[in-house]
Amino acid sequence: APPRARHAGSCSLEFDLATSLVGQPLVRQQVMNGVREFLENQNPVKPLVMSFHGSTGTGKTYVSSMLIRYLFQGGLQSPYVHHFSPIVHFPHAEHIEQYKDSLKRWIQGNLTNCGRSAFLFDEMDKMHPGLIDVIIPFLGPSWVVYGTNYRKAIFIFISNAGGEQINDMTLALWRARKDREEISLQDLEPAISKAVFENPQSGFWKSGIINEHLIDVVVPFLPLKHHHVKQCVISELNQQGLEVRPGVVQEVADSILYFPEEEKLFSSTGCKTVASRISLFF
Repeated sequence: APPRARHAGSCSLEFDLATSLVGQPLVRQQVMNGVREFLENQNPVKPLVMSFHGSTGTGKTYVSSMLIRYLFQGGLQSPYVHHFSPIVHFPHAEHIEQYKDSLKRWIQGNLTNCGRSAFLFDEMDKMHPGLIDVIIPFLGPSWVVYGTNYRKAIFIFISNAGGEQINDMTLALWRARKDREEISLQDLEPAISKAVFENPQSGFWKSGIINEHLIDVVVPFLPLKHHHVKQCVISELNQQGLEVRPGVVQEVADSILYFPEEEKLFSSTGCKTVASRISLFF
């Protein structure tokens, strides 16, 4: 069966988000609320549609694969999980009509095969504008689409779009002495929606998905501070079976670029380059 035992899953998902995800209180809260509500509902009126936003290395791909691991046996390797990358699957702007047709058919075919399927759209900011709107009929609250009941599906969009706005807002709130734990979705959501909807380079440009409010859960990933990067270094050392030496942890964390120029508060690449840097200090 595609989905795992639900409540055990959400329990351990909560535990994993709490212990493995660094510096993202808002992500934990948004993801858990969205997933729990969706799984507890035997007859959802529409699929679960989540959109992850934030700059590089803040944990978007990490959380999406963690989520998929809990929902599907075999995680990303499950036959019920479908992963799209614009660079791999939709590289040429001149073939957009062909892509629209095959994307629609692919989703329709897989939902006919299994209603509880997951579709991951990576790097939405690199998607050709207009392409993603072909999936609108699958996202809304209609009962049956193209003869398929599809309301138990899960769609996850991952995007760097809105990352700059999230970073600016986090910085402004930090300057206003507001702790990151106090940052709410209301602080960030309007800026994210504006950034993705009004940017002609974004896959969500003037998209009906945004316009018709088809996204159930917007998940903002905040920029990571120096002590978060150190936590990433520690967990990476553990994962590689290397000794956790405080000097090395400090050196790796210090070797990363931080912004803004003046305060050097947030890591420019989040935790993304941590793994590759460790070898430089060992």
